[in-house]
Order: sequence, then C-alpha cells, then structure tokens
Amino acid sequence: MDDDLTALMSFLRKQPSMSSATVAERRAAYDRAERAFALPVGATIRLWERNGLIGELVEPEHPVDGRTILYLHGGGYVIGSPRSHRHLAAAIAIAASANVLLLDYRLAPEHPFPAAVDDAVAAYRLLLQDIGSQRLAVVGDSAGGGLTVATLVAALGAGDAMPAAAVCLSPWVDLTCNTIAASAATISDPLVKTEDIVAYASSYLGANPATHPLASPRFADLRGLPPMLIHASTSEMLASDSLGLADAARAAGVDVTLEMFERVPHVWHWFWPRLEIAKAAIAQVGAFLKTVWMEQQAPTKAENRRRTS
Repeated sequence: MDDDLTALMSFLRKQPSMSSATVAERRAAYDRAERAFALPVGATIRLWERNGLIGELVEPEHPVDGRTILYLHGGGYVIGSPRSHRHLAAAIAIAASANVLLLDYRLAPEHPFPAAVDDAVAAYRLLLQDIGSQRLAVVGDSAGGGLTVATLVAALGAGDAMPAAAVCLSPWVDLTCNTIAASAATISDPLVKTEDIVAYASSYLGANPATHPLASPRFADLRGLPPMLIHASTSEMLASDSLGLADAARAAGVDVTLEMFERVPHVWHWFWPRLEIAKAAIAQVGAFLKTVWMEQQAPTKAENRRRTS
C-alpha cells in the first residue's frame, strides 16, 4: 500500500465516532472540508441561483465548447453541500475541461424523498435548455451517485433527452440496505458504518418503500441511459451496490465501464489533496468524459462537412 494511502487509512480509523452526533453536527463536520481542502489552481467558484434552485458554478480556466457537468454530492441525502464537495467538483472540472454545476439540493429529514430527485431533475432540465444534451454529463458520489441514476431515470421517463454520459463514484443505489448488512463483517473501510446508512435511508425514505425505483435506482428500468462510468472500492461497504448497478445497467443495454479499486475508502476521490490514487481516479473520470464528448461530436462534424462540400 502506498504511504499516502496507509497514512490516510490510519488517520480515518482514529477519528472519533459520530454515532451520537446530531444531524446539524454531522453537517457542520462534513462542511469543514472547505477549510481542510484548498481548491486546485485554475478553478473559480461563483454562486448559482435559478428558479428557486441554488448551487455553485465551478469554472476551470479553459472549459471546452460549453461542456457542463451537473454534480450531485454525497452524504446519505442527509448531509453534504457545495462546501463539503467544492474541492472535488473543482478537480473534476479541471480534469474534464468542463464547467460544473454543484447543486445544493434539499436534504432529509426536512425534505424527504423525492425532494432531492425533484431538485436534480429541475436543474438538469435547466442545463438541457442552456447547452443541450450532447455537451452535458451528470456525475455524483455515494448518495449523489444514486441520485445521478435516479435523475436520469426520471428525466428519461418524462421524455427528456439524455446527456452524453453519467459517472457514479461509489454509488449508493439500494436503500433496502440488505447487501450492506450482509457484507459488513468483511469490510475494512472506516468511513461507512451500517447503522449510519440505515439511519440515512430511513430519514430520506419517510413513508416510501426502499424499493421505489427513484429512491433505489438499482431496481429501476435503466434502458436508454447514456454511457456510464462506475468507480468503487473492493474494500467499501457499498461495493455490492456498484456491482449490482453495473449488472443491471448492462442487462438493460447500457454501455457500462466498471472500475473496482483495491484498499481505498468510500469515495476516495474526495481525498485527492492527500492521495495520489484519488488524483489518478479523477483523471480517469476526466478522460472518460472527454472521450464520450468527442465521440458525440464526431457525427456532427461529419455532417457539417457533408453540408459544406
């Protein structure tokens, strides 16, 4: 194991338990990332507000052709915000040479399901209006990874165009928590605890069943979704979610790239300022999106040549 990964895992295992912390305390602790992790050089942040939605627009120095990513942060649908994920969204913006809308969607328990899906779909539609589908991608981590899939399922079901691509980083797509409980004894990741995941699921679901396809998109009809990259760790509690999502998406005819990393924690990308393997994973995300965008543009360029010849 690399020295930086060894040091990070040791640090994480020594952190005090948050099991007795209130939701407000957990949110405050997560949001301290804005002080712990500096933004990468070459990214600027500005407030974004439209139609009652809020977020942050992260802009790299040289975005390509208006390409834009809708980023949906993790946190179990209960914690997390642009403050906790600004540094990660900025790193992805630079890697993909694309603007990133980091959405501050509503959180449970104040706003249970389907509030997060409603907000994400509304933001997605605004971006569709602004730039069209071919220059758009949706990316999310953990609960935000599940929300990425749910957003696209909901949008497709309503007749909206699909983006060029989707990326899910350690996605949480099965809120029944059955596979989490089954694998807990063999998992070495110190970040995700079974009791936390079960509590977050309960807060988010309210009276809705855990198998609702927009709450647990592992059970959704995934036919028609765009090319998808999934990153997960073999050591994390949610590894089975990623494997199940990849299997379901492939069975539905979706072009899926699944990359399983070893020994890293849940959403290790979040630790990129301290972790070389996280930087490499973010570079892979950027390369995937650039490739898909180039492939999307190729037919358009060929058609333009035919029109001018």
